[in-house]
Amino acid sequence: MSQNFTESFDYSAFKIPTPYYVIDRAKIRRNMQILQQVQQRTGCKILLAMKAFSSWGFFKDMVPYLSGVAASSINEVRLGKEEFGKLVQLYSPAYSKEEIKQVLPMVDYLVLNSESQYELFKSLIKKERKKRKLHCGYRINPEYSEVTTEIYNPCTSRSRFGIRSEVMHNIDSLSGIDGFHFHTMCQQGSDVLVRTLELVEERFGKYFKKLKWINFGGGHHITRLGYDVDQLCDVINDFRKRTGLDVFLEPGEAHVLYSGYLVATVLDINVNQSSIDVVVVDTSAAAHMPDVLEMPYTPELIGARKVYEILDTDSPLEEGRYKYIIGSKTCLSGDLIGEYLFRKPLKIGDRIVFADMSQYTMCKNTVFNGLQLPSIVACDSEVPGGAVEVIRTFGYEDFKSRLS
Repeated sequence: MSQNFTESFDYSAFKIPTPYYVIDRAKIRRNMQILQQVQQRTGCKILLAMKAFSSWGFFKDMVPYLSGVAASSINEVRLGKEEFGKLVQLYSPAYSKEEIKQVLPMVDYLVLNSESQYELFKSLIKKERKKRKLHCGYRINPEYSEVTTEIYNPCTSRSRFGIRSEVMHNIDSLSGIDGFHFHTMCQQGSDVLVRTLELVEERFGKYFKKLKWINFGGGHHITRLGYDVDQLCDVINDFRKRTGLDVFLEPGEAHVLYSGYLVATVLDINVNQSSIDVVVVDTSAAAHMPDVLEMPYTPELIGARKVYEILDTDSPLEEGRYKYIIGSKTCLSGDLIGEYLFRKPLKIGDRIVFADMSQYTMCKNTVFNGLQLPSIVACDSEVPGGAVEVIRTFGYEDFKSRLS
């Protein structure tokens, strides 16, 4: 999903100590408008998957466009209820009795991972349903995914997610269940959904007449440049026409794609054994952008090119290019962010800007090594002056309060 990021708006110029995340409200609105159009064209409901982005200071930019939130825990349910204020759909691989008691009054849709979980909590669910409308569904596992990174593939042979068709009981066993949920994709296009849906219908279509809704899950890169929105709308409209089911989507990244940045400062420049200059910055892949090491991937860096992108072509390196390995300020040897080529040499004190840093960063970061958590900053590149606002800063007490 690489693109050579260039920006006319300077996210590094704010008079704020680094490191800091900066989220551009204008770019969130751009994504919201695309998602809103999908909803208007299809009648589907799009939910914000809070596991990817739960920075509630930006929910006000999303609420007018989306149908609600998809939560994965009690804390996400509470945050969605309190700060988003719309429909809440919850899924977890398993619930304890205490968790169910707490979340039932707050959720509109409860998705269970197995038939045994429904049997375990059926009496509590029925009790809540006497008070108000509550939808319940099963997560299903179609045993088909085109995700190539093992850690993100929910349909491996060792998967704990969902009910496989061969173990699901007969249609009569769906008493009390009015929906299905599947999630098999990750950063993929509508063509993958087409192929996935064929398998879902083949293996679970016989149950559809008992249902009212289905959730196509996340991983839909709807706002990515080049994504085929028309095909997505055609698929949803065709499915709804044939089945009569309401359709949900719960992408995470698509809501905030291209909207976030992480600004860091060059602290030192060393030369390693391969004679490549190594830049040490005041941020960390392990602590502040963990997907860089988990996926793994090399993040975009404004004004620079990834070395492997150049080496993958037949053209020689351009003259005047300066090659650097960007490394982190932690004791973890492998805490390296990537190799980049710059047009000008870097200097101690320079600020560099990593792009596409909204998703899976703030919600996953840590205080490993006692490293300073990046501040969270909002701006609006469509407003004169940028409307820069420091949403949150962090200090020693944030580090200490997480420990005992």
